[in-house]
Amino acid sequence: MTEYLTRLNPEQRAAVEHVDGPLLVLAGAGTGKTRVLTTRFAHILLTRRAWPSQILAVTFTNKAAREMRERVTAMLGEPAEGLWLGTFHALCARMLRRHAAVVGLTSSFNILDTDDQLRLLKQVMESVRLDTKRWTPNALMSIIQKWKDRGLTPARITDADTVDFAHNRAPELYAAYQARLAELNAADFGDLLLHVTEILRTQPDILADYHHRFRYLLVDEYQDTNTIQYLWLRLLAQGHHNICCVGDDDQSIYSWRGAEVENILRFERDFEGAKIVRLESNYRSTAPILAAAAGLIAHNEGRLGKTLRSGRNDSAGEKVRVIGLYDSIAEARMVGEKAEALRRDGHRLAEMAVLVRTGAQTRSFEERFIAIGLPYRIVGGLRFYERAEARDAIAYARLLRTPNDDLAFERIVNVPRRGVGDTTLRALHAEARAHGVSLMAATERLLDQGALKGKVGAALAAFLKGFERWRAQLGTDGHVITLDTLLDESGYIAMWQQDKSPEAPGRIENLRELVRALADFDTLDGFLDHVSLVMENEEQGETDRISMMTLHAAKGLEFDTVFLPGWEEGLFPSQRTMDESGLKGLEEERRLAYVGITRARKTCVISHAANRRLYANWQMSIPSRFLDELPDDAVEVEGGHDLERARMLQAPVFSSAFPLTARKPLPGAWEQPARPKRDASYAIGDRVFHEKFGPGTVLAVDDDKLEIDFDKAGTRKVIDRFVEPA
Repeated sequence: MTEYLTRLNPEQRAAVEHVDGPLLVLAGAGTGKTRVLTTRFAHILLTRRAWPSQILAVTFTNKAAREMRERVTAMLGEPAEGLWLGTFHALCARMLRRHAAVVGLTSSFNILDTDDQLRLLKQVMESVRLDTKRWTPNALMSIIQKWKDRGLTPARITDADTVDFAHNRAPELYAAYQARLAELNAADFGDLLLHVTEILRTQPDILADYHHRFRYLLVDEYQDTNTIQYLWLRLLAQGHHNICCVGDDDQSIYSWRGAEVENILRFERDFEGAKIVRLESNYRSTAPILAAAAGLIAHNEGRLGKTLRSGRNDSAGEKVRVIGLYDSIAEARMVGEKAEALRRDGHRLAEMAVLVRTGAQTRSFEERFIAIGLPYRIVGGLRFYERAEARDAIAYARLLRTPNDDLAFERIVNVPRRGVGDTTLRALHAEARAHGVSLMAATERLLDQGALKGKVGAALAAFLKGFERWRAQLGTDGHVITLDTLLDESGYIAMWQQDKSPEAPGRIENLRELVRALADFDTLDGFLDHVSLVMENEEQGETDRISMMTLHAAKGLEFDTVFLPGWEEGLFPSQRTMDESGLKGLEEERRLAYVGITRARKTCVISHAANRRLYANWQMSIPSRFLDELPDDAVEVEGGHDLERARMLQAPVFSSAFPLTARKPLPGAWEQPARPKRDASYAIGDRVFHEKFGPGTVLAVDDDKLEIDFDKAGTRKVIDRFVEPA
């Protein structure tokens, strides 16, 4: 019966056999967390301490729940019937169906999806005559969800909880929304936990019943719990106190969606007499990779502390490579070349991954991989140009170039909202068919006839005037500035700025990246043609593909080779995160870096560029402070002469970057030389001619970049290949 225990190391076995009383298992990356959870589950059943129905096991994903069920079944040799095993939401939905009447619902209540929530919120807002363009249902939904994640019912909202929304009317709208849900016999996903927690708080007999029912509680990924999940678990654990939480405080990276790392940090205070077992033997990564990760995360103050060590019984393995490059173009080229080289040596692309801090970073790698024919996939998201915000911006650009592009017109005529509903669109289509013109021309005709009136008429008139203005600007200011202006003046950027959802900042960054991409092309036509080719480039059934994803999406995954690009101040750690959350935000960024490094089994390549493009301009970048926190004996630093000089110049700006320059760069197959400076094609004072801007005088020369005072177009920066001697 105890053969399954012999497969565990001493730390894992201690976690499995300590079944009475509260237990926190600090499971470092790759230390066998899932094995401990499932073996502990089976151990409780095999030793007859409880029936399957007396164990409550909570996971964060349905996939993890299925995996645990399958493993427990395999260990028992037969299905375990009556299990309470599932996600927080699934288990709470099951409980709420049993006690729905307590909160004014019936057991057949409906669970609303996001679209239904938004429609209902819009109805509530319109019923009090609130402008849903200025104060969006999306923003209100995000506020209400955060309150529910914190366990706040409408009655529990205080002045300290109010937010700047619709002149402080959010609590009133929240109460009206909850009342409307009750009338519809419905609940949203936030209600599942909120209602059940309220029931357990206010109904002692129901709480006592669950205390009697559940002898053991098992909780996975405890570091990712939010306040309401924590309260629910605390209430249920008050019975037998046999709660086992498995997690890793060093991998708590989801505060932006409500997770509270403090939940795991205060476990010993919450549960008197709690035992802590640390799983520190990592069976995934080589010793140098683990040393790099351990050295980095040791700089965090808010942690319980553990040190990963290799469980492979060897100390071999290549060091973590830190590669400095001239610019972000060279960085994408380096990753492509290294991936191709590894592929030629027999390594599968499926065992390689590029992990980025923000989704916008994937664009340069996608385009490089397409150029060299390297199959890739985006994990946990869409390809860059397939994302909704990129498609919207491209639709605006298409309509700017081709006014009769009806598909583009239909996509963005009501994005952001301009009051153009189905009735208006039908009228536009009828007018277009009747006179054989485009939808934009039909809109102009109906406006001239006075057929489009009121707010929708005014909005469409402003829409058309905007395109007239932007087309004129295109001829004078160029496509980069024009599209940037269009996205601002159309209200599209403002729409995402007002959106309070966690995804909104990433969407804005993607739009900035798209504007940056425009600078790589001479004309708007060239850019749009390029996008069309990129969108057509599918994998043709290719299964061996390199993975690209954000660091957040990579948690729980592992690869033989991991590329970690963009380790620069402001990008990683994220300046926005540090501005919003200070030291707490910096420590979460460091945990994110730790997660990235520990995804690698054999090879970890970290890179940073001395120059990155911001809109149409190049800016110098400072190496991330995290690079200096990596232990010297686990790292090999590579970079060329120009890069070292750039670092020396940057050192006074950010002093902690300076020690990196003292590490001796190592030559070898991984070295990517910096791009050498070219001989200047023009000198200050030269007269030149540009096809669009006409004649001008060179004011400054920086490598291939010229600053030119054009006679009619003013001072502009252009690449030298786009001008010729006057």
